[in-house]
Amino acid sequence: MGVKAFPAEGSSTFVIEPWNVILLNDEQHTFDEVVRQVMKATGYPHTKAEDITWEAHTSGEALCYAGSRKRCEIVAMVLEEIALGVRLEK
Repeated sequence: MGVKAFPAEGSSTFVIEPWNVILLNDEQHTFDEVVRQVMKATGYPHTKAEDITWEAHTSGEALCYAGSRKRCEIVAMVLEEIALGVRLEK
């Protein structure tokens, strides 16, 4: 199944349906290790990576990144470098 593209309302530009990287809660790593890996994977500043990590810790999962399928796959691969649980979804 390919990426869905559709015209943005009232314009001739196309919007690509975003993909999401969902970070799952992790009991194997320290909070700081997860924060550092989220920063490495996404390029987010410390405070945003900390917020994502806290949400995953308290809720079981958190939206970590949204973007093109290719970019989300790269983000997921970096998170998985230290065996963090992730899920890709549309």
